[in-house]
Amino acid sequence: MRTTTSRRRAGGLASCLLAALGCETRAATPAPAQPPSGEVWLTRDQVREAHIEVEPVVVQPIGNEVVTSGKVTFDDLRVSHVYSPVTGRVTRILADPGQRVKKGAALATIESPDVGNAFADLAKADSDLTAAGHDFSRQQELSGIHAVSRKELETSEDNYRRAKAEMERSKRKVALFRNGTQPRAGGDDVDVSQGFTLRAPIDGEVISRNVNPGAEVQGQYGGGTAVELFTVGELDNVWILADVFEMDLGRVKQGAPVSIKVVAYPNKTFVGRVDYITGTLDPATRTARIRCSVPNPNRELKPEMYATVSIGVAGRPAPSLPRSAVLRVSDQTVVFVEAGTLSDGRLRFARRVVAVDETEGAGYVPVVRGVSTGEPVVSVGGVLLLGML
Repeated sequence: MRTTTSRRRAGGLASCLLAALGCETRAATPAPAQPPSGEVWLTRDQVREAHIEVEPVVVQPIGNEVVTSGKVTFDDLRVSHVYSPVTGRVTRILADPGQRVKKGAALATIESPDVGNAFADLAKADSDLTAAGHDFSRQQELSGIHAVSRKELETSEDNYRRAKAEMERSKRKVALFRNGTQPRAGGDDVDVSQGFTLRAPIDGEVISRNVNPGAEVQGQYGGGTAVELFTVGELDNVWILADVFEMDLGRVKQGAPVSIKVVAYPNKTFVGRVDYITGTLDPATRTARIRCSVPNPNRELKPEMYATVSIGVAGRPAPSLPRSAVLRVSDQTVVFVEAGTLSDGRLRFARRVVAVDETEGAGYVPVVRGVSTGEPVVSVGGVLLLGML
């Protein structure tokens, strides 16, 4: 009986000992380590599944473009703004917007007293010249037989010269109204008419028309303010006028490539080149005006459109980060740096406060401080890591 009781006690002690050993064994197994504040530890499979990408900080040219605003304008060498040289009333419109015209083609007809007066002045000048010529010839004949004084001969000659000068003046005025056609001195060509035909000064397309039949127009030669009636030109090549700040002017060169974006076509980029840089600065804005020549074969760019102009310039070498790596946390700018590998194979990603110059660069921004050249930073997936902290 005692032997059985002793065995039971020994078994109970063994069970307690084994239980105690088991408890000690479980207590000796360390719990998994937790990452410190500001770090995220991930396995390689987790990194792959989260599509996290790492890219080293490298030295590369930064600020290789200057971005500014601009406006689309006509190529001044391929456009003509048509005004009326005479004051009068428009009687007919002979060309519509979008119509292609040749140089000298009729655009409109204007009934103008100025034209009638000019032709009347020419007829009178022609008559006065004829009379003065006859008188001068007669005075010369009389002077040959000493029948008139020298003073009378000189007066007659002066009158003839004045009449001749007035004739030339009248002919030139009529020639302006006749679009360069020189009238003959006399005969049927000197007729009085009040009709004037406004003609295209160049080949091109009628881009705009600002007058209707019956409208009263002011002439350029009438002393008033003339209004543009037609715009004739070509839009297959346009100019972009833009302003460059003084601090960027030294990097912008004539012939530099430019890319243009406009609101009307957000998914399209137009390309051209800088063909002129002004020699002065605007004293108020401290900017210089540049002109870019841009092909426009489909006539999508319209004059007066606003544009965003990116000018290609030589960049300066600097340590740089992908712009996608830069994150905002409250008032801090941070990135995630791959800080090494743990003993179990997990990768450490540490949050790092940095300073960057976001005014330069497009896809990459220069680093001021916080990371060094060669350090691997998270270029894609930083927001995900930020949410795991």
